[in-house]
Amino acid sequence: MPESLDQPTVVRPESSFDIAALAAWLRERVPALEGTPELLQFGRGFSNLTYLVRFPGRELVIRRAPPGINIKSAHDMGREFRILSALAPVWPKVPRPIAHCDDASVIGTPFYVMERVRGVILRAQEGPTRPGGVRDDGLVLDEATMRRLSESACDTLAEIHRLDWRGAGLGELGKPEGYVERQVKGWTERYRKAKTDDVPTVERLGTWLEEHRPSESGATLVHNDYKYDNVVLAPDLSGVTAVLDWEMATIGDPLMDLGTALGYWIDPGDRPLLEGRSVFGPTNIPGNLSRTQFVERWSRATGRDASNVVFYYAFALFKLAVISQQLYKRYVDGLTREERYGFMLGSVRSVTATALVAVDKGRIDRLAE
Repeated sequence: MPESLDQPTVVRPESSFDIAALAAWLRERVPALEGTPELLQFGRGFSNLTYLVRFPGRELVIRRAPPGINIKSAHDMGREFRILSALAPVWPKVPRPIAHCDDASVIGTPFYVMERVRGVILRAQEGPTRPGGVRDDGLVLDEATMRRLSESACDTLAEIHRLDWRGAGLGELGKPEGYVERQVKGWTERYRKAKTDDVPTVERLGTWLEEHRPSESGATLVHNDYKYDNVVLAPDLSGVTAVLDWEMATIGDPLMDLGTALGYWIDPGDRPLLEGRSVFGPTNIPGNLSRTQFVERWSRATGRDASNVVFYYAFALFKLAVISQQLYKRYVDGLTREERYGFMLGSVRSVTATALVAVDKGRIDRLAE
C-alpha cells in the first residue's frame, strides 16, 4: 500500500487531548494494551475527528465530535457506535466497533473506539496523473483499475440499500415516512441559520427543490455521505472492503442516498469551476463510470427506478452547499482557525450554480454543453 495514502499525521493543536487519560480508559476495556501509545490524526475530514492510537502491536481508531459543535444528530458518537455494532455481524464491510464513551471528561467530548481497517483510501491529488495512470503517491490508476473500482463503489452502495435493516436491529434508527420533505425543509433551515452572505443561487435552488419535491420511493438504510474517500479499498485495488463514517446514516429514501453519491461524483467535462474542486476522490479520471452509468448500474442492482434523478442530484449539491456554509460560518465566528474553512463560500456558490445547470437542462450529464 502506498505510504502516502490513509496515513495519519501529527495532531492539530486545536484538536489535541490528553493521550494519557485516553490510554488509561482504554486499558480498562481493551486487553493486552502495553507500552506508551502514540496519538496521530487523520486530517482530511471536515466533520467528526478521527485519530489513530498506536500501541506496540495494536492500532485503534478513535472518533469524536469536533469542539464547539452542537449538531447532535450529526455528531452523536453513541448513535454511530450502535450503527456499526448492528452492521458488523451481518455485513463484512464495516470496521469492528470496540467501545463507546459518553463521558466528556476523558478527552473533552464523547468518543468511540474501533479497529483500524487497513487498505487504500482513494483521494484526489493535486496536478495531473502521469501516463499509464501513475500518480505521485505511487498508485497506478489506469482505466481498467478505475472501471473496476467505480463499479465496486456503485455495487457497494447498492448492497447498503439491499441490507435487511430491520433484521439487523436498526428499525428505530430513523423515520422513513416524510423523509424527503424533512430533508428539504431541514437543510433549508440549516442554511438560514448559517447564512453569512447573500448567495442568490442558493435561494433559487431551495425554492426549486421545495416546488419539485417527490414523495418517498421506499425505505432502506442510507449512508448519507457515500464517496471514494469514505471507503477503504483492498491493497491490490480489487474493490471496496469497508465503508467508513456512518455518522449521518439513517433509514430513508435510497434515491436520496444515490443523489448524495452523485453529488460527490465529478464527470470529465463538468463545469470547470466544479471539476477543479474534485476533492472527494478522482472520479473524473479515465475509466470511472460516469454519473449516468453509475445510476444505470445502481438501478439494475437494486431494481429501483431512478428516472427522476435530477431532483436527487440537485438536492445533494444543495446539501453540500449548506455544509460548506456551516463550515464557513464556523470560520467567520472564530470557532476554527483552519484556513481551508475560509474558502468555503466559494464552494457554496459553485455547487449551487452547477445544480441549477442540471435543473435547467433536465439531466445530470453533459452539463458543460
